[in-house]
Amino acid sequence: MPSYLARLDTWRPAAWTDLDENVRGAIRQGMLRPPADPHDRAGRGGGLGALFHRGPSEAELVHALCGPDGRIREAALGQAADRPALLPLVAIRATDWAAPVRERALAVLAAALPSADAGTLAATAPVILRIRGRLRGAEGAALLEEWLRTATPDVLTALFTHRDRTTRRLALRIGVERSLFTPRELARTASADPDPAVRDTAADAAAAADAPEETLGLLLTARTGRVRAAGVTALRRAGRHAEAEPYLYDRSGTVRACARWVLRQDGVAPLALYRAACAEPVTMPDRAPLGLAECGERAVDLPVLWALTGHPRPLARSSAVAGLRAFEVTDLPRLLALLDDPAPGVVREAARTLSPWAHRLPERELLGRTGPDRLPHVRIRALRLLRDHGSWAYEETARRLAEDPDPVVRYRTHLALGR
Repeated sequence: MPSYLARLDTWRPAAWTDLDENVRGAIRQGMLRPPADPHDRAGRGGGLGALFHRGPSEAELVHALCGPDGRIREAALGQAADRPALLPLVAIRATDWAAPVRERALAVLAAALPSADAGTLAATAPVILRIRGRLRGAEGAALLEEWLRTATPDVLTALFTHRDRTTRRLALRIGVERSLFTPRELARTASADPDPAVRDTAADAAAAADAPEETLGLLLTARTGRVRAAGVTALRRAGRHAEAEPYLYDRSGTVRACARWVLRQDGVAPLALYRAACAEPVTMPDRAPLGLAECGERAVDLPVLWALTGHPRPLARSSAVAGLRAFEVTDLPRLLALLDDPAPGVVREAARTLSPWAHRLPERELLGRTGPDRLPHVRIRALRLLRDHGSWAYEETARRLAEDPDPVVRYRTHLALGR
């Protein structure tokens, strides 16, 4: 008999569900010998009962747990109770279509979880969570959650370091409910975890904690905007409203919106701060024009944005162009001129602003900007606007640029064509 578990990535939940399906399929197709019938007592070695009396091998028990006969699956669950390595297959049987199999599997699972070691739990919990979306998968998931709410903290800590993100999300959620993580631990998780859902849960929990000195620094300096936003919002709870002002110019729109809200709670008008900042172009934060557009007045602030499209710093210019889009500017000739900017970021924002109106742009203007005398980023954005325009010349121009001597133009053209 083959040793399945030796070749199985037991930490990957899909490996267990694939094993279940593959074994059953192989038995049905005659590629594997079917397990004995537990009710077969006549002349064939006593059936499954005799097999279990001598102790089945790992492979024999796997075949019995995954086989197509419900009576055999049910009988095999009794032996699986003493095989912790096979607990993930027991979890799968807890979603079995046959009620007797399902009920026995749930009983075995309920008895085994509290005494399972870290390795067994690390293999089983992700399987339970993976199959909870099945027709009968909710009971096993509920069983796991109920047990985790009373499990020792080290169990949740072990699951929280699991590579399966669904398992980590559950461990964090229950750990937060049970107050098992310190505010600083939550803030560190929010700042560094690769999973957005984990970051969000940890950030919200850290921001709600009554320990601003431990959490705010980590949250406010996080790389992710959603986490910084939680930190900015927490400034109000800490009574430190004024510290939100620098975040009016954050690269994240969510953070900027939170900063405006916090300042308003303290009676400060963000619009006045944006206008004052944009009135001093030399010292103006680069994203001040975009913030101005997000809360400004078109009649008053639009001329300021147009003026700032000529700012010497590229990021400030691109911010001003993005602000024009927020005001839904339709001055196409002036916007077209912005496609000639030497900074790729400015041209990108100009093209995004022009895209909804591409059908109204002069085709000759766009074709001219795809020529070899233009900068690579200008040529590519002009090509994409030709596509949005619905121009008859798009395909021909794309073929030409796909063979252009400039490797940057060739590469980006292939990306634009989806190759």
